[in-house]
Amino acid sequence: MAIDGKWEITVNSPMGPQKSTLELKADGATLTGKGSGANGQSVEIQNGKVDGNNVSWSISVTTPFPMTLEFAGAVDGDKISGNVKAGSFGSFPFSGNRA
Repeated sequence: MAIDGKWEITVNSPMGPQKSTLELKADGATLTGKGSGANGQSVEIQNGKVDGNNVSWSISVTTPFPMTLEFAGAVDGDKISGNVKAGSFGSFPFSGNRA
């Protein structure tokens, strides 16, 4: 399973589709990288993990509200999908493609 590379994802939130770009790299069971949203702010991913096709990571954001987004999903070829927990706002689906 190759997670390494650039991904374009969309989170389906109550505020409408939220697009962002991820640059990910796996080193064994550890996932590192950066995420950037529509506002252009780039942040390092935290707590990144890889287990087979399953991946998880978190990102701390400041807009529209300060919170930690916790992603959990799976890679299938050039597609990625799963759910993101947005603090007390609940959990929302995300999906994306390799850029």
